[in-house]
Amino acid sequence: MPSVLNYLGVYKVYESFLSRSIKNDGVMPKHIAIILDGNRRWASTKSIERIIGHIEGANTAEELLSWCHEIGIRTITLYLLSTENLNRSPDELKELFELFTERLNRLLSDERIVRFKVRVKAIGRMELLTPRMQEILRDIEVKTKDYSDHFLNIAIAYGGRTEIVDSVKKIATLVKEGKLSPDEIDQKTVEHSLYTSYLPNPDPDLVIRTSGEERLSGFLLWQSAYSELVFVDEYWPDFRKIDLMRAVRTYQRRSRRFGR
Repeated sequence: MPSVLNYLGVYKVYESFLSRSIKNDGVMPKHIAIILDGNRRWASTKSIERIIGHIEGANTAEELLSWCHEIGIRTITLYLLSTENLNRSPDELKELFELFTERLNRLLSDERIVRFKVRVKAIGRMELLTPRMQEILRDIEVKTKDYSDHFLNIAIAYGGRTEIVDSVKKIATLVKEGKLSPDEIDQKTVEHSLYTSYLPNPDPDLVIRTSGEERLSGFLLWQSAYSELVFVDEYWPDFRKIDLMRAVRTYQRRSRRFGR
């Protein structure tokens, strides 16, 4: 017991140190995007059922909302499920969809959403989800549509290439209807047709990926062109507030050049 108490004491001291450090060291990222990776491998290393890894990952995602509010991050985009993930086994997809349905229901009644005034929006191919998941996501979006203090984007059934294809289709429709000339198409035109166009800061300042993998896997391909990338060794269920703050501190210590 004393060793546990000592550990908790040291953790709290370190957490307090990091909190002061990031508040004093530089500009806080306005928009953080996170690839929540490693739930299945976390479960495998512990020789427990796969679904337990997804449940623990969902618990960490719920805690993240409070962590980001505490350190002053206004916009979060979470990569929950890619379009490629939909090729997983029917049994695993059933587990995931049941878990997502339960946690989205909890999010709908989460008092923090109202207290922090968080606008919640799902980005991705919603038609690939179950009717119940689509219904809950619509309810959350309607409930929070007038909030603008914080933003939570849920990337689910999402693919970066798919998003760009959808953007091209929107622009092509405008051209076909005579509302836009091909000569008028520029970067702003594309940005305004992306899933994230409603955000005050659509491009993430910082992209974090857990589990030690060092790639974006199609996440926010257009928006992350000049994002700072931080790769964390911990599997997502083991991600802690201090890991978030260390990633922010890494971001603050870099010099962003935006191609200059």
